[in-house]
Amino acid sequence: MIKRRVFRKICFLLTAVSCAVFLLAACSGRSEETGAELAEEEARNGPEEGEYTFQDVEGNEYEAPLLSDVPKCTYDLSKIKTDEETGVKSFHDEENGVTARFGIDVSEFQGEEIDWNQVKESGVEFVIIRLGYRAYGDTGDLVMDAMYEQNMKGALEADLDVGVYFFSQAVSAAEAVEEAEFVLKNIKPYEITGPVVYDTEEIKWDTARTDGNTDNDFTNFCKVFCDTVEQKGYDAMIYSNMKWMAFTLDMEELTEYDFWYADYHDIPQCPYDYKIWQYSETGAVPGINANVDLNLWFEKEN
Repeated sequence: MIKRRVFRKICFLLTAVSCAVFLLAACSGRSEETGAELAEEEARNGPEEGEYTFQDVEGNEYEAPLLSDVPKCTYDLSKIKTDEETGVKSFHDEENGVTARFGIDVSEFQGEEIDWNQVKESGVEFVIIRLGYRAYGDTGDLVMDAMYEQNMKGALEADLDVGVYFFSQAVSAAEAVEEAEFVLKNIKPYEITGPVVYDTEEIKWDTARTDGNTDNDFTNFCKVFCDTVEQKGYDAMIYSNMKWMAFTLDMEELTEYDFWYADYHDIPQCPYDYKIWQYSETGAVPGINANVDLNLWFEKEN
């Protein structure tokens, strides 16, 4: 009787141990599977919390807090392809229904002799044209880009989607409104389908009239310009790089606006959402006898 009881206890213990081992293995498998899924999700969507690192154009490395309330980049960046011969990038993510159009941005620095039909035939689908800028000096004069009208007419005649950008040096909300109204006045004669972009950035290696602006000023002027433009029915956008987004603009105040993000690394470093990625300032496009900025415009497919 005692031996039988001992035998039963041994069987019970063996069964319990077997169950425990089975459960531990199952949990471990689920843990590994969950870890893999999380790693894949992080690679696709970026980190969910903590901090992130990035490099500027000079190779300097920075660390910045990741803002939880700012929408994250969800593009599967592994889908970015680069033509080895031309350096032109493309993006198509059939699974998630996202594709990107190839485009350029131009100003008077690309010269007078742009063959817009050749630009179009080369595969360029959109162009963002510099409309003008505010001068660095104390007077802060509003200046039209010398090639604005010629570029605008040529690009539209070539049936390209066209947007514009304005380089700001506003030091007050009133000046940001003035810049927006200057842009609105000069795009009114044209049928533009692209964004109206507010370009605010650091002036390197020189003094600027905006050197006394606070971070709050720069953020507020973005909102003022974009709101003024959108009130007239145009799509507003903010041009910025990673350093400006990380340390100057209050991104939590700008979540309702689209971004045109400049980053000349092979893969964009920005953890936040953006619509256009400017990936090169030394591109070559048939029809333009100068280096030109190259861009991808990410869009959800219908």
